[in-house]
Amino acid sequence: MAPVNPYAERVLEVVESIPPGMVMSYGDIAEYLGEGGPRQVGRVMSTWGGGVPWWRVVHADGTGAPDHERRCLAHWTDEGTPLRGDRVDMRRARWGGRSADSQESV
Repeated sequence: MAPVNPYAERVLEVVESIPPGMVMSYGDIAEYLGEGGPRQVGRVMSTWGGGVPWWRVVHADGTGAPDHERRCLAHWTDEGTPLRGDRVDMRRARWGGRSADSQESV
């Protein structure tokens, strides 16, 4: 596996900060960082995302990582993530990068 680059480190840091029961889309993470795009975030997650709560990163339509939908659903259910059927309810579960306690950014 390739060494983690600085962009990947930033992506993984954001993913680690997403609270249980909340999610960010690939595009949300890119926008939050102000660099890259959904595909670049997806590449980081597919290469290095196994050590972070990867199920908290979803497509904009609330669907989970390709080929991992069942595992995503199990994690979402365990964490109490708001759902609409078998996908995340993005209106209720999207996290904007601020702590609920301190209102400070990641």
